[in-house]
Amino acid sequence: MTPTLTLTHCPAPAKLNLFLHVTGRRADGYHLLQSVFQLLDHGDLLDFSVREDGAIRRTTEVQGVPEDSDLVIRAARTLQTAAQSRSGKKIPGADIALHKVLPMGGGLGGGSSDAATTLIALNHLWQAGLTRADLMALALPLGADIPFFLFGQNAFAEGVGEELVAVTTPDCWYVVLEPGVSVPTEKIFGASQLTRDSKPVKITDFSGAPDNFGKNDLQGVAAVLFPEIAEALHWLAKFGNARMTGSGACVFSAFAQEQQADEVLQLVPARWQAWKAKALARHPMEHLLIT
Repeated sequence: MTPTLTLTHCPAPAKLNLFLHVTGRRADGYHLLQSVFQLLDHGDLLDFSVREDGAIRRTTEVQGVPEDSDLVIRAARTLQTAAQSRSGKKIPGADIALHKVLPMGGGLGGGSSDAATTLIALNHLWQAGLTRADLMALALPLGADIPFFLFGQNAFAEGVGEELVAVTTPDCWYVVLEPGVSVPTEKIFGASQLTRDSKPVKITDFSGAPDNFGKNDLQGVAAVLFPEIAEALHWLAKFGNARMTGSGACVFSAFAQEQQADEVLQLVPARWQAWKAKALARHPMEHLLIT
């Protein structure tokens, strides 16, 4: 009897935008960005089990996210179709259990990271043979942040977030506050008060002063539309350089030592969820990628 092929406790790490500048807008409406993506040792977990019948199923409930619209399921089906087209052979299916830790609408890339981990794990389990570059190209139409998690390391990002160059970031700890609101990305990018003309920077500009570089151009808009974000930023700024990640809602500050992060965590008001995370240099699933 052939044993069931499984991969369990597969990490889907969170990301932070250490800065996020909006430098313009394309004719198709997509915004041109510059950012540095930072991986964290905190995130969702996924379990995968191969099905011989070709079906792809999510075996856990995710509140507010129907199975067919879940990025995890869409990524798995996209990979299955691509692998079958390449090989001419029937590709198995999968049962996928998603254990959510990261808040939705938090700016931490949770859904994108889940999708990337799904692509990495199933490409391995199905022996589909797609390279890292293949997976990144497959992922981009699903979501602009997904290629970063497949890139495998911290990155200076441009374009709509898909032009990636490896970058060295500070080895530190982060305290992350969840203000308790879910922020729709399109609401922030569509706001009339959003400025879209930040002067482009170079990767060397960031590398020369990574600790406090730049700002998040979306932060001011989000803090007005969601006062809970402004409140969390104001509180965390007492202890360091607090800023928002992505289009919100989560806010963070860096600390050189874990003890400093622990001391701040002990002071966080009970109305907020808060946690600490160590900066990662590389994606924990990167060893399964084919280069």
